Amino acid sequence: MFDLKEYISEKKAKVDEFIKSYFNPSIIPSILHESVLYSLTAGGKRLRPILCIASYEACGGLQDITPYASAIEFIHTYSLIHDDLPAMDNDDLRRGKPTNHKVFGEGIAILAGDGLLTEAFRILSNTSYANVDPSNLIKVIQELSSSTGVYGMVGGQALDLISEGKEPDREIVEFIHLNKTAKLISASVKSGAILANADSEQIKKIEKYGLSIGLAFQIVDDILDIEGTTEKLGKPKGSDEKKGKMTYPKVFGIEASKKKAKELIDIALRAIENFDQKAEPLREIAKYIIKRSS
Repeated sequence: MFDLKEYISEKKAKVDEFIKSYFNPSIIPSILHESVLYSLTAGGKRLRPILCIASYEACGGLQDITPYASAIEFIHTYSLIHDDLPAMDNDDLRRGKPTNHKVFGEGIAILAGDGLLTEAFRILSNTSYANVDPSNLIKVIQELSSSTGVYGMVGGQALDLISEGKEPDREIVEFIHLNKTAKLISASVKSGAILANADSEQIKKIEKYGLSIGLAFQIVDDILDIEGTTEKLGKPKGSDEKKGKMTYPKVFGIEASKKKAKELIDIALRAIENFDQKAEPLREIAKYIIKRSS
C-alpha cells in the first residue's frame, strides 16, 4: 500500500540536501547567504518540487531530477520573501518564524528573493544535472517563466494588492487565485511531465490536474485563515480579513468554498484516472490538499 508520508519525507530530504549543497558560503556575502538559507530552510512542505518529481515519475521518467524540481522551490521561496515585505503584505511571521526582512532588513530580503529567482533559472538551464532532453528544459523554462511573470504569479499578486478592502468580486478572486497560486502549482506538475517527455495528451491531463489542485490549495488556504490556528498555520490567523483580502470565503462563504475545493479535487483525480500506479503519489497528494490543516 502506498505511504504518502514516507514518499513526501524521502523526496523532501533529497530537495533539502540539494538546497544545502547548492550555495557556496565562501563566495556569497555572508549575510546574503544566511538570508537565502533562512527562508529556504524554514520548514516548507516542498509541495511544488515534490509534485514535479511525482509527475515526472507518473509519466515514466527514470532520472533523478531533484535539482530541477528544487529550482521551483527557489522560485516559490522568492515569492514568499517578497510577499511578506512591508510594501506588499507586510507580514511579521512566516512558517512560525519572523519573516526574512524582520531578521535581515528589507534590502537584504529583496536581494535574497532576487537571487533565488535568478538562481532558479541558472539551475534549469544547466544540462548536467540529469540526462534529460535539453529542448525539454527550454520548455520548462518557458512554462515556469510564463506562470510566474506578469501573466501569472506577479499579475495575480498585483491584483491581490490593489483589491484589498474592495467589495467582494467573483471574477477578481478567481483571477487572483488562478494566477497567484494555481499557475505555479500547475507548472510544477507540468514541468515534471515535460522532463519525462510525456505526450501531448498526458501533458494536457497533467495540466488539468495541476490547475485544479492549485485552485483547491488556495481555497483551503483561505478557509484555514478563518478556521485554523496561528500555531498550525505558522502565521497569524485571520490576517486575510484584517487586510481586507479578496478571498473565496469572502466572496462565496465558507460552506460554498469547501464544496468548491472538493469539486476541484474530484476534477483533478478524474484527469489522471487513466494513469497507472506510478501516478499514485499524485492522487494521494490531491487528497491530502483537501484534508490539510496547515
